[in-house]
Amino acid sequence: MEKMDAVAALSALAQDNRLDVFRLLVQAGPQGMPAGAVASALDLPPNTLTFHFDRLRMAGLVTVRREGRSMIYAAQFDRMNALLGFLTENCCGGAPCTPAAQCKPVRRRAKVPA
Repeated sequence: MEKMDAVAALSALAQDNRLDVFRLLVQAGPQGMPAGAVASALDLPPNTLTFHFDRLRMAGLVTVRREGRSMIYAAQFDRMNALLGFLTENCCGGAPCTPAAQCKPVRRRAKVPA
């Protein structure tokens, strides 16, 4: 990750509501969450949430896809891991150390009604 990309990602996360949104999407996993579910979970008005989603998307931290009438937002785990790697690549004073943990979420299978 380049320094300017890291600055953009950190800037997007440096606001309490956006940090809450991103952490909720990380918890949701690669399948993501509908915008309405995020708004309900965090008690944020839709217009405010749209602004926060846009900032996170511009920083490359989330993606969006349409499913019917819903907009589904998902965390970009590769980008998150790249940011963590950038932040920790020079730890331990240059001595070899254990690299930062890589988050590898498992995609959950959709439940099929019986």
